[in-house]
Amino acid sequence: MKIDSIFSQAALGIQRGISSAAQHAADIASAGQMEGDSPTSLVESMVGLRQDELQVQASTEVLKAYDAMIGSLFDEQA
Repeated sequence: MKIDSIFSQAALGIQRGISSAAQHAADIASAGQMEGDSPTSLVESMVGLRQDELQVQASTEVLKAYDAMIGSLFDEQA
């Protein structure tokens, strides 16, 4: 795997997680959810929000590893 694709995939994972979290948060905040029409979808949205959080955290860890790898490559070149 090319090094630049690692960065791209990690950044994409963060973007997708944030986008999905915004949608789940909007679902939770919607008026229909608060009326009790669909408690199952409220739970699904809350679980989805947690999954989004974990996705962003995991992608951030990939970026940290990428940063450390690039740093060590630069150190070896110096």
